[in-house]
Amino acid sequence: MILATGAGVEMRQPLGVAIVGGLVLSQILTLFTTPVVYIYLDRLRHTFERRRKNKSTPADGSDIAPHRGQ
Repeated sequence: MILATGAGVEMRQPLGVAIVGGLVLSQILTLFTTPVVYIYLDRLRHTFERRRKNKSTPADGSDIAPHRGQ
């Protein structure tokens, strides 16, 4: 459509430009945004795992068994 010649090219050429431009733009956005979103979600998962791990272990040492002296 972009490179078309002949009758009606004035009407088809802008449509071809819009189609090809949209395909190129969407491909570029997909190539850049998909890895970025994956990295952010992976970091968020690690953050939640660290917080959950810190909450499950008491900080006052109460999980340690008392020492029985003999």
